[in-house]
Amino acid sequence: MSMERIIKDLVIANRILANERVLDSFGHVSVRHPERPDRYFLARSCSPGIVEESDIVEFSLDGVPIKSENRPLYLERHLHGGMYETHPSVNAVLHAHADDMLPFTITDIPMRPVIQSVGDMGATIPVWDIADKFGDDTDLLVCTMDQGRDLARCLLPNKVALLRGHGFVSVDLNLISLVRLAVFLPRNARVLMAATTLGTPIKAIKPGEIAARLRLDPGSPSMRRGWEYWAREAGCGHLL
Repeated sequence: MSMERIIKDLVIANRILANERVLDSFGHVSVRHPERPDRYFLARSCSPGIVEESDIVEFSLDGVPIKSENRPLYLERHLHGGMYETHPSVNAVLHAHADDMLPFTITDIPMRPVIQSVGDMGATIPVWDIADKFGDDTDLLVCTMDQGRDLARCLLPNKVALLRGHGFVSVDLNLISLVRLAVFLPRNARVLMAATTLGTPIKAIKPGEIAARLRLDPGSPSMRRGWEYWAREAGCGHLL
């Protein structure tokens, strides 16, 4: 895949996730460099819904821009670097604060996949509490490589981890798969929350169904269908 295509796809991912209310003024999404696994691309510090190609910055895994950069940068870029450094198979990373996910970060009710479209998220999603290792005097932001690495270590084999009182992180093999999963994660949370009010046992996606979902080709036409639709809905179909 060309560098131009990677940059355009990262812009599309930002715009889709903002339009679908997974991201708001805050949150960010990145992609690993296709030729240099020790680097990744992430926008400068700006709202995802207004990201342009000129906003994309190339970083080393420790969060240092490859070229001189005077624009403000995301404080939590180390979250992305920690994921890429810890997990060589990960090629795209998202950090978001969708409200529907937050109740599961502060209660004992586990986040589980209960709808088919998130069957590949993992069976039971971990909750990472920054205070466990870094004390109770942080601002809950993942602002250092040590924090990013610690968060990354709690993730696999799942694609999603929750951050206590903060939000969630999601990873995948490519941007299209990451965006597809991320769009449905808040919906899964809403369905799970509604089901808990009914007072009956909740039937989560079964292990065999999770395995079958993980076998789907992330580059197949059916998996691209949502990407193309959401891009046009977000007003960036011209970038496809």
